[in-house]
Amino acid sequence: MERNNMWKQYSEVQINELEKVNSRYRECLDAGKTERECVKLSISMAEKHGYKNLEDCVAEGTKLNPGDKVYVNNMGKSLVLFQVGKRPLVEGMNILGAHIDSPRLDIKQNPLYEDNELAYLDTHYYGGVKKYQWATIPLALHGTVAKKDGSVIDIVIGEKDDDPILMITDLLIHLSASQLEKKASVVIEGEGLDVLVGSRPLKEGEEKDLVKASILNYLKDNFDMEEEDFLSAEFEVVPAGKARECGLDRSMIAAYGQDDRVCAFTSLFAMLEVENPERTSCCILVDKEEIGSMGATGMQSRFFKIAVGELMALTDTESALKTEKAIRNSYMLSSDVSAAYDPLYSEAFEKKNTAYFGRGIVLNKYTGSRGKNGSSDANAEYIAKIRKVFDDNKVGFQTAEMGKVDFGGGGTIAYIMANYGMNVIDSGVALLSMHAPWEVASKADVYESYKAYKAFLNDME
Repeated sequence: MERNNMWKQYSEVQINELEKVNSRYRECLDAGKTERECVKLSISMAEKHGYKNLEDCVAEGTKLNPGDKVYVNNMGKSLVLFQVGKRPLVEGMNILGAHIDSPRLDIKQNPLYEDNELAYLDTHYYGGVKKYQWATIPLALHGTVAKKDGSVIDIVIGEKDDDPILMITDLLIHLSASQLEKKASVVIEGEGLDVLVGSRPLKEGEEKDLVKASILNYLKDNFDMEEEDFLSAEFEVVPAGKARECGLDRSMIAAYGQDDRVCAFTSLFAMLEVENPERTSCCILVDKEEIGSMGATGMQSRFFKIAVGELMALTDTESALKTEKAIRNSYMLSSDVSAAYDPLYSEAFEKKNTAYFGRGIVLNKYTGSRGKNGSSDANAEYIAKIRKVFDDNKVGFQTAEMGKVDFGGGGTIAYIMANYGMNVIDSGVALLSMHAPWEVASKADVYESYKAYKAFLNDME
């Protein structure tokens, strides 16, 4: 059941639409390199399409009717959008759910120190990373500082052309004979991922560490930030630079954070284009997936259920049972990426059941690892419904597993949503170099995923 490469059948009109979708996608990647930035960007886009804050509707007791659009902002790190359908909410929703957190380096709460007149920020890596990949590449600092007076400062350093960048150093090859004998997992260890931020000392001062003092002066002068403010700050270190077209034929996109923002932004595009759906449409953009979906902004929290309960109260009547039924009766695409076949590492893949570049959105019936551990495993009847929707809308799709059975695997938010009793399956874009600082996606697969999400929201019955 080999699937066709979509590039072979695109018309000129489709190519033009593909390029527009991918251009818009790259712009979103550049503007949203953290979960906070993704939520701000998404709300801005949603409000331009007529979405209102559900919290305001609740406060005003506003009755919601079919076609009304609302969103729920969860602590600035997760977001849910709803468009009320013509059918009663209790009959269920069509849900797209993606995560907007990505592997990165987080700055510790007491991070700034000096060692032999070099200043560093101490980090703790977030999510599954190959630590050695983060050395000697240009890095940027994105963060939010909450001060005691209640003010909040957003800081981005390293993204503008005239900004300084940051870097993690590595041992020179001339002295690395012992280092190269180590396993790849410990060539650079977690506590060695400290970010170099300065080397110029103050000319005068009573401080012991004059380079550190110089960095603190910079933060004070430019952002009104004191060293103590690190205690209530969230700083993320990410690769610096914009998303780029990749390949001499410009057929791919290389960028940071495509796991899982390639699915998040294409889901958002689809959601914003839905008008007057039969079933209520929903798009979830959630935090903390890369570390188990824990915490108040992760999918394992109760924020989504509470949001549906509030929506139920404003469209029907406040009812815990109806809220449970609305969620249980829903259909969901857990919009998350899959592993693309890489000929350079063919030993990790089983060719009949793997995803390939250019062949469309990927359906993963199950993820998990080895014996399907941690998997939700979608029902055959549900997959048949999705096949029909995709085929009726001429969406290119393929099915896959995450590599060979005993090689490892991965998880998504699908199993969490399946715990509600709803039908859910993983679906998304196949990536090369997943979880690396820069990942690669096919423009064709980005386009087909966007088409798939639109078709699902509009036609899934």
